[in-house]
Amino acid sequence: MVSRFGTLDWIALGTYALVLIGTGWWFSRRKQSSASDYFLGGRSMPAWAVAVSTAATAISAATFVGVPEVAYAGDLTYLAANIGAVLAILVVAFLFIPAFYRANVTTVYGLLEQRLGPGARTAASIAFLIGRVLSSGARVYIAAIPAAMVIWGDAPASGNATHLIASIVILTVIGIVYTLIGGVRSVIWTDIAQTVVFVTAASVVLWLLLTRIDATIPEIWRTLAESPTVSGTTKATVISLSTDPANPYTLWASAIGMMLFYLAAYGTDHDMAQRMLTCKSPAAGGRSAIAAVLMQIPLIAMFLAIGSLLWVFHHRPDLVSPGRDGGVAVPPAGSRVFIAFIVNHGPAGLSGLTIAGLYAATLSTLNSGLNAMGASLYSDIFLPLRAKPNRGAGRAAPAQREVRAGRAFVSLAGVAVGGFACLCVWWQRADGRTLIDLALGVMTFAYAGLLAVFLTAILTKRGNSISAVLAIAAGFVTVAALQPAWIGTWTAWVPPLAATPTIADDWRFGELRLAFPWQLMIGVAVSFAVCVCGRRRAVTTPTTVPAT
Repeated sequence: MVSRFGTLDWIALGTYALVLIGTGWWFSRRKQSSASDYFLGGRSMPAWAVAVSTAATAISAATFVGVPEVAYAGDLTYLAANIGAVLAILVVAFLFIPAFYRANVTTVYGLLEQRLGPGARTAASIAFLIGRVLSSGARVYIAAIPAAMVIWGDAPASGNATHLIASIVILTVIGIVYTLIGGVRSVIWTDIAQTVVFVTAASVVLWLLLTRIDATIPEIWRTLAESPTVSGTTKATVISLSTDPANPYTLWASAIGMMLFYLAAYGTDHDMAQRMLTCKSPAAGGRSAIAAVLMQIPLIAMFLAIGSLLWVFHHRPDLVSPGRDGGVAVPPAGSRVFIAFIVNHGPAGLSGLTIAGLYAATLSTLNSGLNAMGASLYSDIFLPLRAKPNRGAGRAAPAQREVRAGRAFVSLAGVAVGGFACLCVWWQRADGRTLIDLALGVMTFAYAGLLAVFLTAILTKRGNSISAVLAIAAGFVTVAALQPAWIGTWTAWVPPLAATPTIADDWRFGELRLAFPWQLMIGVAVSFAVCVCGRRRAVTTPTTVPAT
């Protein structure tokens, strides 16, 4: 493939760069007075801005590139995952967020210290940091794929590793520099501009596809409803009643597994929860969380529509307008069909606009992740170490020294994210899962133990530092044992179930494959059982100064 990145494309991308520089300069004018101001925005952010920022963070490069791929290769059942998101956000808004505000903490893991002990806070923060490096790194890698395709003309199925790494480095450096400028306040306000950019880019692609398909929307829907998929559904299926445990987006997986996933994402992952803590009150934080999830639903539907229209464009040339090259150079199901369409069939300037939208979605997620990781490293790891005997206990650091330390930790987190993104260049090719499953699945390693520990702390009177540490470790081990590469080694020797003919074929243990929502559910159950075994600790004063 030859790169078609022309003058108009560079103008579109350059305009986006100017927007970034301009907003960065604007927010750099305000000095950060303390770590609380840098990481929590002084708890002064309006709920609507927090809602838009949270939605923008959730709509990452994985959504921008991976969701159209899901609809192109399969059906629309990914939309059903929002059932779990809506159920989860109600619990977060009315249970988790008020608990965080009552604890008056800089990171959500401060609540665990007050309730379970300092060891629980440290272990939870480490788990979050590991999981966030994996998740953010996977998303940066996903964003690098279309960048290499468009700018360097790499093939859609397998890009040049050098070009992918170069794209990763560029994205990571931009993300670090921008996050350093103005803290979480700049991240939230810039996310609004980023949202406009990537929604505009996706809307233009959607409009372009509709103009190139010579059929009405009802006719397109009927075509999708009559087209079967390899999983036994049709291209228009939104709700799947399948019991296949390998399918992550059935009704059951969405209502149970994905509900737990989003409960962990919004209630225990400081990358998302940090936004709600920047609001003036728990009620405002709860409203912002609910609004963010409701905003995501039409955005996800738009990206699914793009994937479905791409399938019609490539596989039903009889419905494509004459002279529009429908059906030409049909990419295989696992390729990056969205960007391939832009490169091969888009007008001049669209490639630049699309890459700008992709970078906007990526940087929105990356900036918030780096700020949250910096906050956790500073508040949950660094400050407790400083407060230990003979390490400067009782000496408060000057405000500007706090900010410099926070920025140093943001840079460290950025290097770790970029490093893992480079590893994904080889990992995802060997793993073979879809891009969206890769981005969501890697976080379940941390989410299993984190969610179990928070549920123990908020809902029960059990647990302590030791049981929390063991629970988080149990979550990692359980999810690892349920990975496709490992599960067969221990499920094959369960003869009573493997040999029972009444067990559905989907659930034969000798060949069992579990999608990530079910892996998370089992991991949470095991971790919760471990955590509640600990006796309740005596309440002591936290080792760190709470947020003000």
